[in-house]
Amino acid sequence: MKKPLALIALSWAVQAFAQAPQAPSDTERYTLFHAPVTLLRNAQLYDGTGSAPREHMSVLIRDGRVASVAPDAELRAPAGALVKDLAGGALMPGFVLLHEHLFYPTERGSYGAFFQSFPLLYLAGGVTTMRTAGSMSPYADLNTWKDIRDGKAPGPDLDVTAPFLNGIQAFVAQVPRLASADDAVRQVGYWADVGATSYKGYMHLTHEQLDAIVKAAHERKAKVTAHLCAVTYAEATAMGIDNLEHGFFAASDFVDGKQPDACPSGDAVPKSLDALAVDDPRMAALQRQMIERKVALTSTLTIFETFSHGRPMAPAAALDLLMPQLREQYVLRYTAIQRGGPNPHGRIFAKNMVWEKRFHDAGGLLVAGTDPTGYGGVIPGWSSLRQFELLREAGFNAATTVRIMTSNGATYLGRSADIGRVAPGLRADLVAFAAPLDAAKPALPEVAWTMKAGRAWDRAKILNAWKGQVGLR
Repeated sequence: MKKPLALIALSWAVQAFAQAPQAPSDTERYTLFHAPVTLLRNAQLYDGTGSAPREHMSVLIRDGRVASVAPDAELRAPAGALVKDLAGGALMPGFVLLHEHLFYPTERGSYGAFFQSFPLLYLAGGVTTMRTAGSMSPYADLNTWKDIRDGKAPGPDLDVTAPFLNGIQAFVAQVPRLASADDAVRQVGYWADVGATSYKGYMHLTHEQLDAIVKAAHERKAKVTAHLCAVTYAEATAMGIDNLEHGFFAASDFVDGKQPDACPSGDAVPKSLDALAVDDPRMAALQRQMIERKVALTSTLTIFETFSHGRPMAPAAALDLLMPQLREQYVLRYTAIQRGGPNPHGRIFAKNMVWEKRFHDAGGLLVAGTDPTGYGGVIPGWSSLRQFELLREAGFNAATTVRIMTSNGATYLGRSADIGRVAPGLRADLVAFAAPLDAAKPALPEVAWTMKAGRAWDRAKILNAWKGQVGLR
């Protein structure tokens, strides 16, 4: 019995599809090099401990982990090893950043989820581990984390934070509005059960709600951070919060007449910080309290730079990643801010740099993030490099900045035995630069590549492939 022509055609089509060459996966497409044994030579090595850089250093990598670190003259290439000469360029651990997102502002009050482009762009910018400090699309974040963990997709390791936990006041339509402490506890339990590993409180939480979140999260061995307003830094510190976001930009502690559980209206918080002397003893006392209670502080200078007069526009190459409408939206807002002349944000920006450095120098755990929110301009692939430069501008030397951007984050996440430094036994997460770091200049040289677990990712290819895509996917 003859087969019908339609079935024959379908059979041919299936065979042709099966025999056709398959498109390379993102891992194959964006890998620069990868080998069982790799020897990196002639590096200016920053090991993540805060120690001064060492010149002419070699790093031997086996099966995705650092096997040996030694001067070039003391480390020979094993038979069959892939050898890469860094020509004196800087080499440091992959960045471990604690205020990142897989979303970006598309219009006022709305954020798009870009879980296809952002993991790759973060890799291109040297980020190998990151915490999503508040989620707008939690299931996308959780599924992306699992795909990366299981080797199905490229990207940094993700510490996935539950959706923003805010009070009953409207923030954006994509996050829950909590009416009570019981609501807050239910949210903690639900998101812990589906895989979230940390929590972020937001501006309008009451003291009772935030306290309930901290207690419920700690019972589950999870940590809590917050962008505060209704609750002060001192109040959150006293209740045992683990981390506070945005340096001291969000501290409502210094608002005259601050009412309990009320976020001061309008621009009361920036006005209070603008009026606060950089050497005010109340700020020093707050920092001592945070340090004594071991509350970490996240520096996010990148996002507040965008609101400050006199600061540069995002690099053209970073803006090239945005779809045209988002690029235009950012440029218009940036231009308006610059035309407006000196503003409180710019003055606070300079003081906050001083306050963050004093917090660190007094023994506080300062970690870093970039926060790609606001009105735009903080773009993965570039934002991590800008945060590095801004910490240098704040007065940190290069080695200390590396530690803040790497091992301090690993310490906070409880992963310092695995990531955050360049040392034997740790995972081979590295960022290589095309030239050495200049001790006298904050500006970074070009990134050559990012390595995660021994696989080096092609920065140029990733950036070129995603031009004009942020805002679409």
